[in-house]
Amino acid sequence: MARRDGQHHYLDNFITIILALCVFTMLILLVWGLAKGEPVVAAISGVGIVVVIFAGAGASGAPDSLRSQATERTLRTASTTLEYLRGGLAMEGCRAVCQLLLPETCAMAVAITDHERVVAYVGEYEEDFPPGSLISTQATRDVLASGRMQTFSLVRRIDEDAMANLDAGSRLHLMGFMPAGIVVPLSVRDQTIGTLKFYYRDYKDIDHTQYAVAEGFGELLGTQLSFYELERQAQLTAQAEVKALQAQINPHFLFNTLNTIAAFTRTDPMRARSLLREFATFYRQTLENSDSLIPLGREIEQTRRYLTFEHARFGEDRIVEVEHVDPDCRAVMVPAFIVQPIVENAVRHAMREEGVLHIDIHVTREDGDVLIAVADDGVGMEQAAVDAMLAKAEGFSTEEKGTGIALRNVAERLERFFGVGSGVDIVSRPDEGTVVTLRLAAVEGSDPDGADVPEAAGIGNGVQ
Repeated sequence: MARRDGQHHYLDNFITIILALCVFTMLILLVWGLAKGEPVVAAISGVGIVVVIFAGAGASGAPDSLRSQATERTLRTASTTLEYLRGGLAMEGCRAVCQLLLPETCAMAVAITDHERVVAYVGEYEEDFPPGSLISTQATRDVLASGRMQTFSLVRRIDEDAMANLDAGSRLHLMGFMPAGIVVPLSVRDQTIGTLKFYYRDYKDIDHTQYAVAEGFGELLGTQLSFYELERQAQLTAQAEVKALQAQINPHFLFNTLNTIAAFTRTDPMRARSLLREFATFYRQTLENSDSLIPLGREIEQTRRYLTFEHARFGEDRIVEVEHVDPDCRAVMVPAFIVQPIVENAVRHAMREEGVLHIDIHVTREDGDVLIAVADDGVGMEQAAVDAMLAKAEGFSTEEKGTGIALRNVAERLERFFGVGSGVDIVSRPDEGTVVTLRLAAVEGSDPDGADVPEAAGIGNGVQ
């Protein structure tokens, strides 16, 4: 498209020059005919001027038509990409966008990535870059880090460490058939969430037109993704309270707690009264804090209140909870119900039939982020179970039941409030325990020189 537009531009200029010369010549003949008393010459010259003017008008109409068609095509592209990107950087939608954009440029291939992997790739050597492939170009990582558009060529494109991990066929294609390209950041709320990439056979193919086209498409897709994010945020806002309550008011927990209190009314009425008061406070906090930010210290207090009921149910010596919280982290504002669900999962799924369950809560700072780690020395999990929970937490699973739903609720709210880089990580070893780490990205006032999370409850160096 760009080359055709350039050709029409040059043709338009050429025709304009020829027509101007013709008019100038006819004017000279007209003046000469009138001056010399040659009416025939003057008449022919006058008619010629009229003909040239109409011809010029007709010729100038062609570029207007082309521009109209180009405008219509651009609007159609914008409308279509909005429909495709309603699911964000999803594989099918991104592939459709790449298929739509490729004919509009001189590129040999078009790709879209998120922060770590290729989401879609369309064009030559498509089979070498399936969805999910790790990003292998340093230029792409640079754009993700800087948020600035840039071009790359063969000399500076490939990261040596990444190249060493590729098979011979992929390395051959990268080195021999993708010598140049343009990488455009895809930004939402001033955060780069991915890239749009155009690959060319020769660096000379990247002219000002191709650069402008790539930049325009990048801005277009960024706008469409922003629309998606606004819709998603509205949905999260509407659903956050319901999901939080669903995650917290667990029917089994409610039933077991009420049964425990009922049992104490016969054996220890004073403790039953105390538990009932704590129970009322617990659920009042649940209702009041379900859609708000609260100090982290209050969230840990609510977690401690939850353990009061589990101690009453299982016995004081069955669950031992320890906290290691940096003092300046207690005032950090966090979404409610991000620690208590993790502790509840540990009690429900990690406790052995006999013995003590140790739960350690660590809060510290690391490179501007706040890390909250909940570690237990319970039964642990196989890696397959960990992967399944993480998939559910990251939204890659359609299951609507199970432990991962509470984690998904936590992960969604962390990303909502703290942006890209926030989320949940899990490390577990069978018969040793589990560490669930919550990362709150770029929390204001964080100390970049903070220490790492200490080793927790039987899993040395488990927090990542």
